[in-house]
Amino acid sequence: MSSSRIVDAPPSVPAARSATVVLDGSGLGVEDVVRLADGSARPVPAPEAMRRVEESWNTARRLAATGRVYGRSTGVGANRNEDVSSPAPAPGEPPRAADDHGMRLLRSHAGAVGEELPARQVRAGLAVRANQLLAGGAGLRPSVVTALCEALESGAYPVVNEFGSVGTGDIAGLAQVGLALAGEHPWRGAGAPAPRRLDNNDALALISSNALTLGQSTLALHELRGLVGATQVVAALSLFAVDGSHEAYAAPVHAARADRGSAEAARRMRVLIGAADRPTPPLGRIQDPYGFRCLPQIHGPAHDAADALERVLEVEINAAAENPLIVPEDRSAYHHGGFYAARLGLALDHFRLALTQVARLSTSRLATLNEPAYTRLRPFLADAEPAASGVMILEYAAAAALGDLRAFSAPASLGHAVLSRGVEEQASFASLAARQTLRACGAYRLVVGCELVAAVRALRLRDLRPDPGLPAGRAFALAEPVLGTDPADRPLTDDVAAAAALLDRFTDIWRGSAS
Repeated sequence: MSSSRIVDAPPSVPAARSATVVLDGSGLGVEDVVRLADGSARPVPAPEAMRRVEESWNTARRLAATGRVYGRSTGVGANRNEDVSSPAPAPGEPPRAADDHGMRLLRSHAGAVGEELPARQVRAGLAVRANQLLAGGAGLRPSVVTALCEALESGAYPVVNEFGSVGTGDIAGLAQVGLALAGEHPWRGAGAPAPRRLDNNDALALISSNALTLGQSTLALHELRGLVGATQVVAALSLFAVDGSHEAYAAPVHAARADRGSAEAARRMRVLIGAADRPTPPLGRIQDPYGFRCLPQIHGPAHDAADALERVLEVEINAAAENPLIVPEDRSAYHHGGFYAARLGLALDHFRLALTQVARLSTSRLATLNEPAYTRLRPFLADAEPAASGVMILEYAAAAALGDLRAFSAPASLGHAVLSRGVEEQASFASLAARQTLRACGAYRLVVGCELVAAVRALRLRDLRPDPGLPAGRAFALAEPVLGTDPADRPLTDDVAAAAALLDRFTDIWRGSAS
């Protein structure tokens, strides 16, 4: 979906950073943000976008010097009606009190609390904010954009703490970024940009954004969408292990029900397992448990939810949603609520709920793999020792991880807050939704890792090897040398950890099934 331009870098750039992402305020995509967060690409602000920033900055300064503009010549929140201008300012210049107001605003709002955010999350937020500023509606000095790009280039990032946003702007975390740019707040890593003082035309203009929440959301979407695909590859191995039917993925079934997501999930399963569009019915059982039979109807909506979230993100990371919005053509500052992140919070909640159903289906297949009626093996895929437990404990471990995932899926959009003396009487809690979605990544991996360990063991014990020419066969070839071969009762912690780590490579296999 992204329209941002990826171009070759000069030979002097290290191979790991052989591309540049051109930031123009309109074409940044989710994958671009991930590359910038990982440091595998360098940001380059587009010249025409920088000209927009300068024009917006000049307009904002003129407006603040001659009239009342929220956060520039007035206080913020419940203080919105308090004038911070001194009498008799110098002609054409913002007054001294308003000039000081910018730094006082940053200092007072840089009160985020909790753990420091990881570098990758902060860098994603810096990338989003730089691109949003280049959309030209913020009205802050162009050197701030340059400084953000310098930080992304060098790898330095400001200390930003976890809590401080309720989904109406990441004002606390971004105020910490602003103080870091001004030299009053610490950086991590080498190569921090040179300090620059920010004034009343920079402070609110910088922090009036959900950039950190959006950065976290892009990272979570990128990882979890890949993991949902990897889960389908694991499901294909489980299907082989239980001699599962191909009928649930038959093309006529999905042609009869016009649901694009389910039909695509079924088509990919046919590719993964080498099934015909119109498979021959099996001679044995008539139909499989839901873990196999309903996979298209559960994976399809999860991918649809991921696509919907991406559409929301690509609107927001390219939006000039600052309050007030500076419009040079109108010579105006428009006060509005475009920063309110209701759509983002709802999209994140929807995605997590869909994701939890996919994980729950994985635990269903794990239970089926433990049943002799489906595998023709001993219960729990155990060895020949009397009362051996085999992989019994994996059901408990997967259920425990699924419990965390279920808790993370509680809708954050149900939250409510009345703040700043009642002036700000709603909150989207999109910031909480983003944190919950990030936290879902680890629990989700462990659930599916448990299924992968059991599926590979079942295939080994049955001496089955999917055709190595099939995507599922390639997945088995990746997993077999990594996972332990001893079927005797033993701790499976390391096996599950290795299986969870393998899922990223399974994601590549799933992506290869797109055509």
